[in-house]
Amino acid sequence: MSAAAPEAVAGARTNLAGLLVVPATLFVAVMLLGPLAILFRYSLNKFVPGQFMVDALVVENYVKFFTDAYYLNVLARTVRVAVICTLACLVMGFPLAYVLARTQSRFKNLLVIAVVLPLFVGNAVRAAGWMTLFGSKGAFNASLMGLGLIDQPLEIMYTENAVLIGICAVNLPFMVLTLQSVIEGIPRNVEEAAFSLGANPAAMFRRVLWPLALPGTLAGTILTFILAMNAYATPVLLGGPKFQMMGPLVYGQFAQQNNWPFGGAISFILMISTLLLTMGAHLIVQRRYRSNEPAG
Repeated sequence: MSAAAPEAVAGARTNLAGLLVVPATLFVAVMLLGPLAILFRYSLNKFVPGQFMVDALVVENYVKFFTDAYYLNVLARTVRVAVICTLACLVMGFPLAYVLARTQSRFKNLLVIAVVLPLFVGNAVRAAGWMTLFGSKGAFNASLMGLGLIDQPLEIMYTENAVLIGICAVNLPFMVLTLQSVIEGIPRNVEEAAFSLGANPAAMFRRVLWPLALPGTLAGTILTFILAMNAYATPVLLGGPKFQMMGPLVYGQFAQQNNWPFGGAISFILMISTLLLTMGAHLIVQRRYRSNEPAG
């Protein structure tokens, strides 16, 4: 067999793999990009009360959003909630992911199942559970009043704190599972070498574990941030009608106001804002990661 034969076989396999990707690529392009293109065209139409929409080619819906303080405050609140939830999930999820990745217990699979189990319950059902806990006569307030720690129920429901807790509970498993897979790929002897050289646990984490886990950490934070930016059920049920985020705002324009042009504009503003923020975070983290890599 000539030396070129293995290269020809490898090339044929590469071409076959490329052909197998074509159906999925076409499906994503048609089912995702097609509706987005239609929605963008709708966002350039005019809205006249009493009519579905008027064909036009204007940017007044985007101008309306960026010139109205109410909508800008909704966008700022959405970004703030998403950032806080992402940081909270990272702080809480990293230790848990490290324990799951490094444990040698025979119950490891049960621990992983315990992390995954909340994903089998819908967001609306979990939010309803938090409502029974945080209500003025819920389990939390009833317990505190029964212990004599408070005289009046705490106002937790329909506040930003309730929304933060609910979104963190929804997104935490995604962060843990992403970090666990990354930490499992880091050799344990790297940590042992750091300890043998005199590093304490904090120094080992700062100088060894964190830089090696940084790319995976970025993936987990981006996933969590995107889910938090687009949250709908949790803000509606735990935040109430007065607590607006971008997801419920989009739904209100489509389903309640029947204003499809403005709803399409808000949808694209939410999508572009999410993409820009995630791309910015990605570039910052990648630049810092490369600066920490050893030279040559």
